[in-house]
Amino acid sequence: MKILIADDHGLVRDGIGRVLEALDESVKVVEAAECAAALDCAEEHPDLDLVLLDLNMPDMSGLAALERFGDRYPGLPVVVVSAESRRADMERALQLGAMGFIPKQSTSQVMIEALRRILAGDIYVPPALSQPAPGIPFGRNAPALTKRQRDVLLLLAQGQTNKEIARNLGLAQGTVKMHIASIMNVLDAQNRTQAVLAAERLNLV
Repeated sequence: MKILIADDHGLVRDGIGRVLEALDESVKVVEAAECAAALDCAEEHPDLDLVLLDLNMPDMSGLAALERFGDRYPGLPVVVVSAESRRADMERALQLGAMGFIPKQSTSQVMIEALRRILAGDIYVPPALSQPAPGIPFGRNAPALTKRQRDVLLLLAQGQTNKEIARNLGLAQGTVKMHIASIMNVLDAQNRTQAVLAAERLNLV
């Protein structure tokens, strides 16, 4: 397994590298201190399994780099690991295709668990984001979901794909993925099917 760490602080790269040793004994780490160098590394190492990208980089915004990774390497999972913890930054990163957002304030165990989920194909949403902005709950004792999350959930229950949901609600597919990930976290579901079953149990759909 090969993972690229893109962060402009050497101590941070070293620390994350040590955490990754607990993820898999075979992990090989590639490092970059700038976004441009990270993009070049992805080209030089086509066997990368994952990119860990900081938002605050010296040569360009991490969000801009995230877009470029999506354009140039659409099959390569990118996870934002950042000291920024504003909800808007988390949402924007997920909208741009990040497979997860791990705040640097997280423990090493949280990071390992998040990366395992991401490598298994899931999206990791931090607790601060999985608790939605104030919304209107419906159904007795139901978790609070925003109106848009309820809209997505209803279409999800109808068996619609992300592409169909995006088209019907006028959203980007990355935004739909973000909403589904948040719904799954709120409903404590591991996949879409479990989310729908939980929603039915709670009379949400």
